[in-house]
Amino acid sequence: MRYRFDLHCHSFYSADAADAPEDLIAKAKARGLSGIAITDHDSCEVHKYLREKGLERADGQPVDGFLVVPGVEVSTADGHLLCIGALLPKLQGQPAAAVAAAIHDVGGIAIPAHPYDRWRSGICTEVLDTMDIHAIEVFNAAVSSRKYNDHAADYATKRGLSMTAASDAHHASAIGVSCTAFEMDELSVPALLAAIRRGGTPEGRYLSFAEALKKHFGNFFRAANKRPLPRIDT
Repeated sequence: MRYRFDLHCHSFYSADAADAPEDLIAKAKARGLSGIAITDHDSCEVHKYLREKGLERADGQPVDGFLVVPGVEVSTADGHLLCIGALLPKLQGQPAAAVAAAIHDVGGIAIPAHPYDRWRSGICTEVLDTMDIHAIEVFNAAVSSRKYNDHAADYATKRGLSMTAASDAHHASAIGVSCTAFEMDELSVPALLAAIRRGGTPEGRYLSFAEALKKHFGNFFRAANKRPLPRIDT
C-alpha cells in the first residue's frame, strides 16, 4: 500500500516556529498524508508532549490511522542532520558523522537536511563522504536556491542513497507541500524506516513566494511573540 509522509517539519518547540503540533497533524490529515515526522531544532520535547496527549505512540503504531514519527533536526558541527524514527539526547555541536552513528545506535535513520544550502547550514560533500547514511533529503520545499536540491539529488544518485522530499514547514499551512511516498505493508514506524532504506518517491512543490515570505520574515515575529510552551509532566 502507498503511504505519504512529510519527514521534516517544525512545531512551536522550535524557536523559529509557532504552531502547535496538533495544528501540524490537522493540516497533514487535511492534505491526505499518512503521517509526519516532527523534527524540531535540537529538541524532542514535542514527542513527549504528544505522547502525553495520546496523539503519538511510543511503540511506533498509528493513532486513529495517522502516524506521528519521532524525530529531531540536530545542529551538528557540520550542518543540520535529521534523525527519523527515534529520540535523541542533546547532540548539537558534535561532528555530523558522530551524530549519524548515534542515530543508528538508537534505531533511527540519519538524513542530511537541505544539504549544500550554505545559507541554511547544509552539509557539504566533504562531510557527507564521511557519514554512514542510507538516505538524503533531495527536495526541500524551503531551500534558498533550487540548485542545492539538484546537487543533493546528484550526490544521492552517485552514492546510491534513498531520496526524500519534505516541506521543512515552520507553520502549519506549509505542511505537506512536499512529501515522500513509500510502498509499505503496514502503517508503523518500523515499516517506514524499512521503506526509507528501500527508497521512496519524492513528491510536491516548492513554497510559493507568499509561503516563503511567511516562513522567513515570520521567523522574527514568531521568536519575538513566543507563547509559553505546555508543561510536560516528568
